[in-house]
Amino acid sequence: MTTVSNDLLSTMNPATSSSTGSLNDNSAEAIQNRFLKLLTVQMKNQDPTNPMDNSQLTSQLAQLSTVQGISQLNSTLGTLMSSLAVQQPLQAASMIQRSVLAPGNSVQLTSNTTKAADGTETTTQNAVFGVQLASDSASLKITVRDSTGKAVHQIDLGKQSAGTLPVIWDGTQDDGTKAPNGSYTFDVAAATSDGTKVDATPLAFGTVLSVTSGADGVRLNVSNIGTIKVSDVVQIL
Repeated sequence: MTTVSNDLLSTMNPATSSSTGSLNDNSAEAIQNRFLKLLTVQMKNQDPTNPMDNSQLTSQLAQLSTVQGISQLNSTLGTLMSSLAVQQPLQAASMIQRSVLAPGNSVQLTSNTTKAADGTETTTQNAVFGVQLASDSASLKITVRDSTGKAVHQIDLGKQSAGTLPVIWDGTQDDGTKAPNGSYTFDVAAATSDGTKVDATPLAFGTVLSVTSGADGVRLNVSNIGTIKVSDVVQIL
């Protein structure tokens, strides 16, 4: 019959609070203390006719070293993540009043008036948006639509390389007239030379108005786009 000493039982079932730490304490020091105490009891209660050999002891010590390393790595990562969580709102705040491109298909057409040195005023229209291509395309076409969904202008950008492409529309419609200022949408179609569709993400343009930090992380409040994550920003203009 196999017998188990009280020392071994005490080691495997420690009190909730002791000098060696409870089972819920996963610090590197507590893990080391529990391991060494268990190893000591194990060696005290080993079979004299079949003692633990050096390879077994070395293997267990190597396991302890691995566990300690993982515990210390987790602690270091935890500290790093806490530091990043504190710094992220401060970094995001530097984006306030900056213009960005982020996923979205809305576009605002506005007028801008400039005055020359001789007093002459010139009014121009423009709408800024963009496209992100997953790969090179042989053709890239953008269709601008009004609030009813009617196509008012098509932009043929031809061959384009993969990446982010800012686009400016001067408000000219396909019939040659100027579109009224306001909200529009656009859709994108891109393909290779053999007609294979290329993934193209429409990008809306907006200005970062404020930064919000909450339980779900840091969010940017962007005009014309809404509330987005910092990671949603594709390009800062």
